[in-house]
Order: sequence, then C-alpha cells, then structure tokens
Amino acid sequence: MIKVYLLMLIVIILTGCNGIPVRGTFIQPEGKVILENNDYSMTIGDFEWKERDFEVSNISTTDKYELAGEFTTLEGSGDGKLEIEIDQNPTSIDANQWNTDFTSTTIEVKGNKITLPSEKGYYIYEVIVEWPQGKATYIFDIDIL
Repeated sequence: MIKVYLLMLIVIILTGCNGIPVRGTFIQPEGKVILENNDYSMTIGDFEWKERDFEVSNISTTDKYELAGEFTTLEGSGDGKLEIEIDQNPTSIDANQWNTDFTSTTIEVKGNKITLPSEKGYYIYEVIVEWPQGKATYIFDIDIL
C-alpha cells in the first residue's frame, strides 16, 4: 500500500514539474518624473496591457487627489521644466494639470518635457501614456514656490 502512495506522489510531482514553461515575467512599465536632475517614481493609476496570450488590467478606484497623496510632493519654481521618463518607449504621452478647485488643463508635452506653471500653488499632474500593447495613467504632484 505504501508503494502505491509513493508511486502516486511521484506521478503528482512529475506532473507538476512538467507544466507550461514560463517565457518571462511581465514587469509593469515604470514612470518617472525628473526635476533638477533628480528622478522620482510616479504613482500608477489605471493600467491595461495586452499581448498575444497575456492580459492584465488594473482600473484604480482611487481618485487622482488620493493617488497624489501616495507620491512625495515635489517643490519647484514657476516656469521651470520637468521631464517625464516612461519605460518601454510609449507611442504617446499626454498630461493634464489638476488644480485644487478640481479643474484641469491639458498640458503640452514636448520632447517628454513640460513647463511648470508660473503661478504659485499646488498642482496634480495626470500623465496618460499609450503603447501598442496598452495604456497607463501616472500621477504626481508639485508645489510651485
């Protein structure tokens, strides 16, 4: 009887080891914002990615203002430049600037750089990125002093 259990255990182990091989591990593209030669990882909001036999989707239920709370607020000067760096060579990068009164403005992204506002205040940026395989939203905030 013990031989039967031992044989069954060997079959189960061999079957488990003979599974589908893993071709690689998916790594979510990181988004960074660069200010005065320092880089900061942005907070990820929504994320969707689809390849041949792989699909992932994470739609955030948290709003932009709460997501900004997860990011260490940057401090910058008016009319300064800020660079956006996204992994895996996106096909487009767009940005929205959100104000404390819940209004937003579309910001021009030129050469992966944006110009900061000249007015002092607190701003949240929503960076919308697209690749052929999917899209993502990144969030960061900044105090203009």
